[in-house]
Amino acid sequence: MQEPDRWRNMASAPKDGSRILVTVRPVEQGPAEVDVAYWSRPDQFGIEGWRAADSYPGCIIGYAEPELKCWMPLPQANLGKNAAAMPTPWQGDEIEVDGSGI
Repeated sequence: MQEPDRWRNMASAPKDGSRILVTVRPVEQGPAEVDVAYWSRPDQFGIEGWRAADSYPGCIIGYAEPELKCWMPLPQANLGKNAAAMPTPWQGDEIEVDGSGI
């Protein structure tokens, strides 16, 4: 993949089950944050959609499409960089895709 350290529009996010980084929109309960998520196909525990990577059967953390701003691939292990550093949530201008929210 080219430019692995750039945030991208959610419309281009892979829906093959691979884990990616996502920016979760800020809400009244807290600021924007970065999480690891994947696209899940329908199963006996719920409908298809974005799920947090630390979900497990019986305790699924799901994200509705409007909750996620953008995505980027997981960074590759690089011993020359600070491996523990997580990218900051994307704070740029909104790109209106399907109309405004409110």
